[in-house]
Formats: sequence, structure tokens, C-alpha cells
Amino acid sequence: MMTVKGEDRVEDFLERIRQAWDAGDAAGYAAQFAEDASYVIFMGDAMFGRAAIAQTHHEVFTRWQKGTRMAVKPVNVRMPNEFTAVVTTVGGIGTGDRIKFDKVQTFTLRRREGRWECVAFQNTEMSRRSKRAYRS
Repeated sequence: MMTVKGEDRVEDFLERIRQAWDAGDAAGYAAQFAEDASYVIFMGDAMFGRAAIAQTHHEVFTRWQKGTRMAVKPVNVRMPNEFTAVVTTVGGIGTGDRIKFDKVQTFTLRRREGRWECVAFQNTEMSRRSKRAYRS
């Protein structure tokens, strides 16, 4: 992966996302997204802006996914330039010791002041074929 010495790596960004999810920290999770980011969940709902991401994830972390943890693994990283990364990951959410990958995500990242932030996110449920290919 392309990195500039002393600057944030894609893996650092993904780790911040995972840590915020695991902590149930909606504000910390949303802080990883640009102020005007787009966020599309696997069911097809879309939200726009960091404030909407924070509000929605507050509900997610206190209701539907309370106490869950995230698994995320990059499977493809493309860098059109040093300020842009398109990152495809496999991921999953769960409560057990081992979290199965059941989603494919695309993060479009922008490097801003030496740190990656997400400007667009797409989350898609995995096909059976992908589940076999990306067993966690």
C-alpha cells in the first residue's frame, strides 16, 4: 500500500472504524467520515453527512447492534493518487469470539491533513460464492 512517511495508513483508518464500533461510540465512528460523506447500508438506505451518520449509529449502537463487535479486512486497495484511496473490504458484525464476514464494503477515502477520512461508503451483503471465498 502507498503511504507517505509519518502519515496515516489505510489500515489505521480501518482500525479506528473498528475500535469505534466495538466501543459503541457513534460520535467516534462518525468522526472518521467527511462532513459531507455519503453512507449506503446493505439494505439500500442512504444517509448523507457526518451528523446523519452519528445520529443513525447512536441508534444502531444503543438498539439493533448493541454490544456487537466488527471484523474488517481489506481485500483490495487502489490509489489513483496520494490523496485518494478506494478500499474494498470484507466485514461482519457479531458478538461471538469469531465474527464471520458477510458483507463487502467499498470505502472511498480522502487524505486530509495527513489523515484518511471516508467520503463515500457502500455496504453490500455477500453472495454465497463470496462467503466461501472470504471465510473469516
